[in-house]
Amino acid sequence: MTDDSFAGERNTGALTADQPGAGGLRAGRRGHMSFVRAHLREYGLLIALVAIMLFFQIATDGILLRPINLTNLILQNSYIVIMALGMLLVIVAGHIDLSVGSVLGFIGALAAVMIVNYDINYWLTAAICIAVGGMIGAAQGFWVAYFRIPSFIVTLAGLLVFKGLTLWLLAGQSVGPFPPGFQLLSSGFVPDLLGGTDLNLLALVLGLALAFLVIVLSVRSRRNAGDDTDEPYALFAAKIGLAALAIVYLSYLMATFRGFPNVLIVMALLISVYMFVTNRTTLGRRIYALGGNEKAAKLSGINTERLTFLTFVNMGMLAALAGLVFAARLNTATPKAGAGFELDVIAAVFIGGASMAGGVGTVVGVVIGAFIMGVMNNGMSILGIGIDYQQVIKGLVLLAAVIFDVLNKQKAA
Repeated sequence: MTDDSFAGERNTGALTADQPGAGGLRAGRRGHMSFVRAHLREYGLLIALVAIMLFFQIATDGILLRPINLTNLILQNSYIVIMALGMLLVIVAGHIDLSVGSVLGFIGALAAVMIVNYDINYWLTAAICIAVGGMIGAAQGFWVAYFRIPSFIVTLAGLLVFKGLTLWLLAGQSVGPFPPGFQLLSSGFVPDLLGGTDLNLLALVLGLALAFLVIVLSVRSRRNAGDDTDEPYALFAAKIGLAALAIVYLSYLMATFRGFPNVLIVMALLISVYMFVTNRTTLGRRIYALGGNEKAAKLSGINTERLTFLTFVNMGMLAALAGLVFAARLNTATPKAGAGFELDVIAAVFIGGASMAGGVGTVVGVVIGAFIMGVMNNGMSILGIGIDYQQVIKGLVLLAAVIFDVLNKQKAA
């Protein structure tokens, strides 16, 4: 065999511009880029969250991702994430709820009066408070769904009404503290049943199991989609791999402190349930159809009034749960609790990719949006940035997210 033949063999593994395979590689790259451009909102959110976390991790000299601060970040944003899940369904259905912050404060006050002043069992109190939250949502949803009164007006009235009722219920004073058992809802941690000493082994095992579950479910979902998916396999593998690594890394960090907070388990269960409802159930598909085109949904046989009513009932119950979590975290109920929370919740939903027109939005996007807001709040507080500047920056971020969404839709059209 001559040297030329060896050269020919060596060149079979390399692609030049004149060879057919090079065109395939270029086409593959173009395919990847076109897919990313078509799903810019989804990938942009992930990139934005990672970029913001890296920025504050560097700017705070590593404080942001310290285990104790990471735990605080979860606790500080738990009630926002809980309410954002309910707000997503309301906004997807084409409505809005401005009263969630006041409802949160009112439920916290109701829980404090029942537990502290009347010594009622906190489990019974929690059940009653969530039922009251559902009734509040039903009262507001009734006028929106069956009398066609704009949700903006109804819930703005609710914001004022429940803010006043909170002041009346607490007589203008703070009420507390709560029993230690009730405080565990927000301040407690899942005990290490595996007997770790310097490391919470249960948290680490749960993190590894969750990462494995994410990979398995993602692969199964892609396999079931078959030819219906146009996501390049390389991008799919990179996205799922990075997500699994992030879960394991964050689980390890929390395992070095006290493990998983109880409220994180509550959040994880709620996120799983709402992902299933929105992606896998007829109810979820009908809510998206309602927001996309109410008249078409009604003509197709969907009871749009009942669906709208139920989204507000759901929102009221989640606002009540968030009120219990917030009160447990503060260990007291205050007349000003929940003030402005509705803005953070709505901002999280819109930053997460929901459309004000309705019919668009995902649970994953909302959770990412909530943590974008949370990381910004936490990072700016660590850096000592004043609350005035924080409000300005958050407002600009929200405006940028909405402008990006509008421009993206215009390009698609």
